[in-house]
Amino acid sequence: MTGFKREGDAIVWEKFREIVRVEPWGPDSLRVRATRGNQILDQAWALLEQASARPEIVIEERQASIRNGMIEARLDHEGHLRFFKMPAGEEILTETWEWPPRWAGRAYKSISGDLYRIEVRFNAAEGERFYGLGQHTHGRLDQKGCVIDLEQRNTEVSIPFALSSKGYGFLWHNPAVGRVEFGHNATRWIAEASRQMDYWITAGETPNAILDHYTKATGRAPLLPSWASGFWQCKLRYRTQEELLAVAREYKRRGLPLSIIVSDFFHWTKQGDWKFDPACWPDPAAMIGELDELGVRLMVSIWPTVNPKSENFQAMEENGYLIGTERGVGATMSFIDTHDDKADVYYYDSTHPEARKFVWSKVRDNYYHHGIKVWWLDACEPEIQPPHQENIRYHLGDGLEVACIYPQLHQKGFYEGMRSEGEQEIITLCRSAWAGSQKYAAAVWSGDIASTFEVLQAQVRAGLNIGLSGIPWWTTDIGGFHGGDPESPYFRELIIRWFQYGVFCPLFRLHGVRKSPNEESGITGGPNEIWSFGDEAYGIIRDLLFLRERLRPYIMAQMRIASEHGTPPMRPLFFDFPQDRSSWDIDDAFLFGPDILAAPVMCEGARSRKVYLPAGADWTDVWTGERTPGGTTLTAPAPLEHIPVYLKNGAQLPIRG
Repeated sequence: MTGFKREGDAIVWEKFREIVRVEPWGPDSLRVRATRGNQILDQAWALLEQASARPEIVIEERQASIRNGMIEARLDHEGHLRFFKMPAGEEILTETWEWPPRWAGRAYKSISGDLYRIEVRFNAAEGERFYGLGQHTHGRLDQKGCVIDLEQRNTEVSIPFALSSKGYGFLWHNPAVGRVEFGHNATRWIAEASRQMDYWITAGETPNAILDHYTKATGRAPLLPSWASGFWQCKLRYRTQEELLAVAREYKRRGLPLSIIVSDFFHWTKQGDWKFDPACWPDPAAMIGELDELGVRLMVSIWPTVNPKSENFQAMEENGYLIGTERGVGATMSFIDTHDDKADVYYYDSTHPEARKFVWSKVRDNYYHHGIKVWWLDACEPEIQPPHQENIRYHLGDGLEVACIYPQLHQKGFYEGMRSEGEQEIITLCRSAWAGSQKYAAAVWSGDIASTFEVLQAQVRAGLNIGLSGIPWWTTDIGGFHGGDPESPYFRELIIRWFQYGVFCPLFRLHGVRKSPNEESGITGGPNEIWSFGDEAYGIIRDLLFLRERLRPYIMAQMRIASEHGTPPMRPLFFDFPQDRSSWDIDDAFLFGPDILAAPVMCEGARSRKVYLPAGADWTDVWTGERTPGGTTLTAPAPLEHIPVYLKNGAQLPIRG
């Protein structure tokens, strides 16, 4: 066949040894696939099956069009694609079109077998802005002009979904390693190795509508367990059961709220055993029992790594449950391990369904059966050293082709394991994620970041962008992970300001490796409890813990909305005020739900800052009671005790005790 045809609710074009298929995929949305192979593949990756739509399809000799609600695609006789927002007919995205015509917006370069390096190029639009794309450290909210690697790394979370200021969302539905370039002359999406081009595009009148469509297409997050909305205490690391319990007891002795306490890495015997070291954690069931009485849950760190000395290594190797390499030894990271100065460790293969079940069976027997139900899925990019995915072989395929989906499938294994035990309240804290991770109860934290004000500034934008990528549950290491000295005036000011920001984040969690002159080893930092930073900091942070407690009913109301519609609890000002063009320029303040505007202080020594209040509402300063009309920029006082916070239209929320 050459030219156009209709296949059910899809239009198909074939010419120049290429097949293109365009079809409805959810409200106001289309899925586009193209290949140089002999057929279009039905790979799920992130998209869920959608109820059948009734698109409007028109096929003519030199053009075909397909309309699904607000979006229409037009495909000409040379295979050139353009997208329009209806009913006005505004062109929102179009492939580049160069001479000669066969240099269209899609390019394929054979790699090996049926794998191609694939590029899709679109025209750039003047003034267009891009948001989402997961979480990155470049410190920008608007990512126009950026080149973003589509590859998972510590602190760099690749979720290939972009929200455009032109009123559409675009998912690069491809787990291959690659990049996206938001140039001023073109936008280009690249997969280094893939069998076909695959993307999904949706149109909406507001950013909220676009996120609703995206999370419907890739899966809604479940409702956050109510206990997870409180304060999480963590440090690198509590070495023993008694040390951890002593901290939990001290929180309760002081009358401080505490929801979760964390047992970080090296509580185990060997990486890949997935069980407590009995020398340091002799009675996990008793520990859980005491924590239950204190009203505290234990979260344990689970790494996907396997030491060759692990009791499970041989069985996993024989059954093909470990990531393989095309050349050289199979170990993919060199690290220390419990009782080992150095270990060349392997990663289990989360893309293998039976490997996921095997890992869960060990976690179930050695942790869950003690009463532990909260999981910290650390190092789940996976952290390959060196990061040469072309040398990695997964169950699903070549490393360059599928690597980015690893964290999503790792999260799926734990989610399905918990559901198989009858659990409904599920959350996993993860260092990485991919499109659709939210449906597996994945929370994300921003990785091993430094303890500086400059990093705090970047975190604010990173958190807003990952919320716009479909992940409603997000947190940072309050105070940063490494480089913080609890005796330093700089760090004490920093951690106060970070706590003031963190109390308005979806998850409220303290973590980090702190400098200590008495540190005995490189894997155990100094004290990191809220009383560890001096009396002045303690008094301010203590009040913030109680502020978070007062806000928990409001937070859970936002979490329900996120679960039902994909609305991120923490979001940029333009999300709720898209008609206010000035709100699109604000990247250093945000909304926490519809009624709270928080303006974190992110510079050392600052005791005031400028705040823009969006047009379309009145805003009340919670500290002074002064009411200001929207559309106003003001200089707000920001003493060390608090940051500027405003309530919309007289909302009554217990910010002040």
